[in-house]
Amino acid sequence: MQTPRLEVKSDRAHANDADDAIFLASQYGLTPDPWQEHVLREWLARRAEDDKWAHSRCGLSVPRQNGKNALLEIRELFGIVELGERFLHTAHEVKTARKAFLRLASFFDNEKKYPELAGLVKEIRRTNGQEAILLHNGGSVEFVARSKGSARGFTVDIVVMDEAQEMSDDSLEALGPTTSATPNRQLIWTGTPPSEGMNSEVFTRLRTQALEGKSVRTSWLEWSMDDDADIHDPVQIAQANPAMNIRVGFEELMEDLSNYSEEGFARERGGCWKFAGTDAVIDPESWARVGDGASVITDPVAFAVDIGPTRDTASIAVAGARADGLYHVEVIDNRKGTDWILPRLTQLIAQWSPVAVVADGPASSVVPELESLRVPVYKTSVTELGTACGMFYDAVMGGSLRHPNQPILSSAVDAARQRPLGDTWAWGRKLSESDITPVVAVTLALYGFVTAKPKKKTGRGRVVGNRTTGNRRGVVL
Repeated sequence: MQTPRLEVKSDRAHANDADDAIFLASQYGLTPDPWQEHVLREWLARRAEDDKWAHSRCGLSVPRQNGKNALLEIRELFGIVELGERFLHTAHEVKTARKAFLRLASFFDNEKKYPELAGLVKEIRRTNGQEAILLHNGGSVEFVARSKGSARGFTVDIVVMDEAQEMSDDSLEALGPTTSATPNRQLIWTGTPPSEGMNSEVFTRLRTQALEGKSVRTSWLEWSMDDDADIHDPVQIAQANPAMNIRVGFEELMEDLSNYSEEGFARERGGCWKFAGTDAVIDPESWARVGDGASVITDPVAFAVDIGPTRDTASIAVAGARADGLYHVEVIDNRKGTDWILPRLTQLIAQWSPVAVVADGPASSVVPELESLRVPVYKTSVTELGTACGMFYDAVMGGSLRHPNQPILSSAVDAARQRPLGDTWAWGRKLSESDITPVVAVTLALYGFVTAKPKKKTGRGRVVGNRTTGNRRGVVL
């Protein structure tokens, strides 16, 4: 996708230096992709009344490895060679700033390959932390890692803030005075969506103000997935990565999808600023409203098992109906490891003869062993998983479900996040901060109970968990 998903720009531009910049850069092997040309036309647009830059503040959010650094090189190369502009190129880390210096310096320190550029050089400083390229026409680029005092002593026309997702207000306030004396300044922020714990207030505020229409002379260009996207959708991946199959291989992106957490892939490869699974799905108040410490389940029941993605913890849950017809869900067991699951399920099946046993994801590994126990065992499909999650959510929010206020289940509900699943959603195992196997297990158990369409039957008291129930009723711990 060569055009950004989100774009904010001024309507006062009348001229543009982009064609000149593209021509110059192409002479030295920097031929921009169409998406890069699009960005340059925003950055190098001029307004009619005074010929100043139409956008004095430019923000670019694009996933890694799509060619952001080449864009900055084109802007800086054109600015210092053709316009005599003075740049301050900043980055969060010293090594990033130095890499940028080495790339740009390679065009000026090779007299044999690019004699005309080498002839423009007044000085190239290579001292670590003081890297700079200074030309005879007054154009220059100086490279620093951002800190509270790193910008002192600089007077420039353009400030580039790479790795903008790691930039605090202190850093911006230190950089601001560097352009106060220039008649046509420009501030350029480039980066990716920030992760939790980053000092990202500047980049986040720039985006928010631009999208809300609260800023002037501002350009915001963002390549990203839709907010509610299925991160497995190739169309969404292509939408977020304009250089896919140019310098970012689709096969490599799919490998990253397998290796990264879902939130990490959505952020780093999908450009998502707010992934769909960041907020609690079921709020504490709604969950508390369906709590009932005296709730008891009646026979028949369905069981479900869920195992965490690293197989270090697992839960078994039960679902059924109460005497008043409301659904009842409960966690029977939650332990470390997985070797206890089959013996425990075997015991429960012998006691209860459930209408179904449901497993999903990592837990599906127990399905073959359970099939020998002569009970219906279901391994949910992707579609069924989405249906199960929607059923559980509706039962909670609609008040047709009760739970016995188990702390382990309440904690899992509070921690659980959702991930997009086509037109539906599912519990996001990798998005959640703690063990969510209890809520996944009760979700699957409820689905098994409802879809198996159990018939009401009578029976003697049964033992579930650690307590004996009365006639036709059970209480599960």
